[in-house]
Amino acid sequence: DLVGEAHTKTISSLFMESWRTEMEEEINRINQVLPDTQTRDKTDEIQQWVDAVLDKMDHYKAEHHRYVKEGVTLLELALWKAKLDEKDESAAAGRTKKKAKIDAESVRKERRVTCGADTVIKNVLPFLQLE
Repeated sequence: DLVGEAHTKTISSLFMESWRTEMEEEINRINQVLPDTQTRDKTDEIQQWVDAVLDKMDHYKAEHHRYVKEGVTLLELALWKAKLDEKDESAAAGRTKKKAKIDAESVRKERRVTCGADTVIKNVLPFLQLE
């Protein structure tokens, strides 16, 4: 097995099924090409195939990383928004006639820090990483 178990695991954890299919097709391509290749050209053919597989894998790893980064950003924003909404509801319920002047920007920043995104992301991220 030229590809090995480590790469097989990485391929199976790729984000999109089309990427997995394309990688499997690229890996299996050598089985169709090599039998018809002359002996003197086999080494070059294998090297080109290995380069093509590694290039494609690097491309999909980069794309996977981009999707994970985008997803983590969206998750952080969703948690922050939920914290903002939660605080807004509790503030509306407990309003008094005397309104305190609060710096809205500093409140938003404080809620971003206290929304728990760092803890949630730290625990979710391992499930999104490639093996």
